[in-house]
Amino acid sequence: MSLTPRQKELTARHLLAHPDEIAVCLKGRKWPELAALVEFARNDASPALAQTDPALYRLLRRQITEFHLRGWSCLDLEKLRNLAAVHGTR
Repeated sequence: MSLTPRQKELTARHLLAHPDEIAVCLKGRKWPELAALVEFARNDASPALAQTDPALYRLLRRQITEFHLRGWSCLDLEKLRNLAAVHGTR
């Protein structure tokens, strides 16, 4: 299953807002969703957002920090992408 850029962002933001669902995604082998989350967190919140929507910027920064503090940054983006590609073709 391939996600559009918008779907990736929405998925990542949902998982950041509901961090307990990350483990559910792992158990369910939802590789594209997890890859979207890790990529979003790796790219961090855009500094430009601090000017255009400071409240959203603060929220995303807090959620991304929580993501790292919970240890989820150990997820390997390339491995998740490979798993998504392999399992998406079946």
